[in-house]
Amino acid sequence: MSLPVILGLTQALALTMSVAFLTYVCLIVVPYLRHRPAEPGDPSGFDWHFLVPCRDEEAVVGSTIRYLLDTFASANVWVIDDASDDDTAAVVSSFTDTRVHLVRRQRPDARTGKGNALNAAYLELVASLRPDADLMRTIVVVVDADGRPAPDCFAACVADHLFGDETVGAVQVDVWMSNRGALPAEGRWFGRRFGAGLVRMQDLEFRTAIAAIQTSRGITGTISMGGNGQFTRVAALESISDESGPWRGALLEDFELGVHLLTSGWRTGFTRDTHVAQEGLYSLRRFLSQRTRWGQGTMQCARYMRQIWSSGHLSTLGAAEMLYYLAQPWMQLLGTLVYPIPFLLLGFRASADPTQVWAWFADGAWVLFAVYGAFGLLPFLVWGPVYRSRCEPTVSAFRGVMYGFAYAVYIYTFYITSWRALYRLIRKRNGWTKTRRNAETRLALDH
Repeated sequence: MSLPVILGLTQALALTMSVAFLTYVCLIVVPYLRHRPAEPGDPSGFDWHFLVPCRDEEAVVGSTIRYLLDTFASANVWVIDDASDDDTAAVVSSFTDTRVHLVRRQRPDARTGKGNALNAAYLELVASLRPDADLMRTIVVVVDADGRPAPDCFAACVADHLFGDETVGAVQVDVWMSNRGALPAEGRWFGRRFGAGLVRMQDLEFRTAIAAIQTSRGITGTISMGGNGQFTRVAALESISDESGPWRGALLEDFELGVHLLTSGWRTGFTRDTHVAQEGLYSLRRFLSQRTRWGQGTMQCARYMRQIWSSGHLSTLGAAEMLYYLAQPWMQLLGTLVYPIPFLLLGFRASADPTQVWAWFADGAWVLFAVYGAFGLLPFLVWGPVYRSRCEPTVSAFRGVMYGFAYAVYIYTFYITSWRALYRLIRKRNGWTKTRRNAETRLALDH
């Protein structure tokens, strides 16, 4: 097979994948840009319970509890200490407010996953409810140990199209990075700038691309839950619970919960009218570890493909969307094998016969590579200007474009994490490892 033929075939396959993804991005951008805020509801008729899973969260959990108590006077706060090695339990115990509840887990039962930690608190919460408690109007809110739900989140979540509709079992709110635009306190100039840029890309990802995906899932009826800012009716959780609780053992316990809710007949909702803030990661190493865990969790959830496809509660379009999501890590693995082939073949031939390659380019082959590159970049570049327009209007138009280029580079880290996730899956390394927070790094440096 000649070089032009081989290059043509590999480029055709890669271009097909890129065009399909670009089409998908165009379809999800439109609902995102057309979003209009909904009228909030009245949260006073609901009972609210925060679940805060903690493992070695001494550095942040105290301020989070204070924030939740001060901001949400009617809510209870259930903090799960998952056998922490630091003083997490002592910090929680120092609060005398009766709305604060400490759930302690001990080895060997502890440190078996976030889902199991949530189950421990959930079972205690349910046991504490009055016999006449209205489970349809009792809401569990999962918040990270550094999470900051917006003060209006209760009202936004009980809007008519969310918990105001009794068919909706769970609501996911938008996620923002609280430290966007802030430089890390330690490190050299380049490292600090890089860390701030990494946090900015996480904020862009959640507030544009992920929010757009979630918005479009409102059409397919397949809105997913997140690990932070996850609101669920106790009635919905009870309907999918076994003796251990509603959460299962996947590393992506939030998506897994959504699968069980959707295939049980509950609807799920998403809102950009409020948000939960969390700290983005400054460290590339910790970021890669976090995304490897997420990728591995998605791969684990492939075991639900048959359940999703055969569910009578999901439309064909909805089932296809969920299966597409589950296929993404595997498509990224395929992409790392397919996308470089044209460049590798071209480089090999150029080293052997540069004159022929140059003549081939001069005859118009350069257009193929230009189109190939454009379709590969455009699905990511678009989010920079969208982020500037909808999220950070004070940023210059030029910087918005630069954010798009940076996001294109940022996304390619997922190809790395997909291979790392596959390696962990093959080695059966399924344990959950907490991502170290920025505040913990500062404490370690101080000591």
